[in-house]
Amino acid sequence: MPATPAWPPDSLPRLFIDAPLEADGEIVIDAAQANYLVRVLRLKAGAQVKLFDDRTGEWLAELAHIGKRDAVLRVEGKLREREQVPDLWLCFAPIKKGRIDWLAEKACELGVARLVPVRTERTIVRTLKPDRLKAHMIEAAEQCERTAVPELAEMTSLNALLADWPVDRTLFYAAERGGGSFRTALATQDGPAAILIGPEGGFTEAEDQAITALPNAVPISLGPRILRADTAAIAAISLWMAGRGDWTD
Repeated sequence: MPATPAWPPDSLPRLFIDAPLEADGEIVIDAAQANYLVRVLRLKAGAQVKLFDDRTGEWLAELAHIGKRDAVLRVEGKLREREQVPDLWLCFAPIKKGRIDWLAEKACELGVARLVPVRTERTIVRTLKPDRLKAHMIEAAEQCERTAVPELAEMTSLNALLADWPVDRTLFYAAERGGGSFRTALATQDGPAAILIGPEGGFTEAEDQAITALPNAVPISLGPRILRADTAAIAAISLWMAGRGDWTD
């Protein structure tokens, strides 16, 4: 006999709902989400979708009603709990539009818990549009089946970041020169962690000294080549996830 296919199938559309979900609840989705389901995916009333809320986990829902500018989803039951997120922050100097959107998207896909924009002396981008970055992370979470969306902190100065740094969190500092092996550092450092990536022009000498003076800062190398800021961030996240995150299972 043919095997019974898994239900619900993995191919069901997924939507992020910014409200607590519960069984038998009804959710009115906005015009953008309704348009995506009805006009882009061409779903009809009675179709099923997956929902997640960054609070309670992932749920199965039915498209109960289609209106002119919105739609109603009826929550049927929970599929899984919210994921246990690896306790990794990405602290980064903002980079140009387009590349920073890509960075936020990929950091979400790779499992980062929190993104912290850091203003340095050589940071070119001085302001951010957090709503746009959040939208990119939500879209990434919908696509990669995350049940949690990374927190996006407000931009802070490097000095403020270092002054308020938690004593129990290791800061892996991507040093352009003089950093040690990341693999060796991961073998000796456990617990909450963060990765600090500098701007396109790198940190100044004074900033470098301030970072390395932090007791729990660990300068690391990302190889023999000078990487773009966004490339360095993704490389460092990948290495940490493989050594200490949820890629180790």
